[in-house]
Amino acid sequence: MVATPIGNLADISERAIEALGTVDAILCEDTRVTAKLLLSRNIATPTRTLHDHNEQDRTPFLIEKLQEGARYAVVSDAGTPLVSDPGYRLVRAAIAAGIHVTAIPGPNAVITALTLSGLPPLPFMFLGFPAPRSEARKAGFSTLRAAEQAGLHSTLIWYEAPHRLLESLEDLIDVFGPEREAAVGRELTKRFEEMVRGTLAEVLEHFRITAPRGEITLLIGPSAEDDSGAADLDTHLREALATHSVKDAAALVAGIVKLPKRTVYARALELSRELKD
Repeated sequence: MVATPIGNLADISERAIEALGTVDAILCEDTRVTAKLLLSRNIATPTRTLHDHNEQDRTPFLIEKLQEGARYAVVSDAGTPLVSDPGYRLVRAAIAAGIHVTAIPGPNAVITALTLSGLPPLPFMFLGFPAPRSEARKAGFSTLRAAEQAGLHSTLIWYEAPHRLLESLEDLIDVFGPEREAAVGRELTKRFEEMVRGTLAEVLEHFRITAPRGEITLLIGPSAEDDSGAADLDTHLREALATHSVKDAAALVAGIVKLPKRTVYARALELSRELKD
């Protein structure tokens, strides 16, 4: 598994160059993208596609070849393979078959953005891409907010497409509030690298004025130390349970605290039992 540059071709390591030049073939997301990197280093190793649409079908053939002694390098279009990129199925199959798998570390947009963001570096949680549709995206964000109310305290990181960034920021504001610390990394390591820092509201306003372009990494900081979310949830539920059924109280409070109904319902059941006892 060979990490490749996320934008600046000079970031490739000597070990990566050596590996790419000595394996039998390079398995890549897009041969056209990888060709630019190989050309810059005069690497003539054959390339083969390995992407989300063919990985499952190709894996048995590749495992057979590996068992016969073939050596492959797996790369993504940019950064570290498997991190929101193909390769996981092949790695799992290789491990199951007892085939040696190793990695040559290198650039990664998550770590690069985290180190530039000014947000707490530990702990952090990388969550891939948010759901493309707002309803599912908000549900995912709400689950994380519920986890925060249960004790999660972490910087949260996503990749996002530039044409969906504004919508994602709006949904984050709906769930986490406009004052949550945030940062957006754009075109990291490239000529027009940009790191926008501020509250979610401030970051959203920036990109409303300046349309986002290029590769996007989106981060929000952990909840405040004095976050009273869990206490607020219980307060609202106790008030609602005084005059409503568990089901109705949960539905009412879920709209107030902006958490998934199933999460609020589960807590409402617990409180209802406590109140009866």
